[in-house]
Amino acid sequence: ASRSVTVGDQPVGLTNREFDLLMFFLAHTDTVFSREELLKRVWNWDFGDLSTVTVHVKRLRSKLGQHHRIQTVWGRGYLWRGDAAGGDGARP
Repeated sequence: ASRSVTVGDQPVGLTNREFDLLMFFLAHTDTVFSREELLKRVWNWDFGDLSTVTVHVKRLRSKLGQHHRIQTVWGRGYLWRGDAAGGDGARP
């Protein structure tokens, strides 16, 4: 199963987990989350392979292309920047 978002004016298919991750970031803009926190809050796992988060963030960035606002905060985790100019971002 998959979901779709609109990037610019193009539909982009996402896996359910990629969609869940995007929705989580959009609901918590400008807040840094560690991979452990994302694993717990998006995957509902108390433990697991942290590379799962890394891979999904990488895939989401790739699918959203230049419109992604995911920023790596070194030593802390990831955040979705809510300050990007223009209205061409991803929309569910």
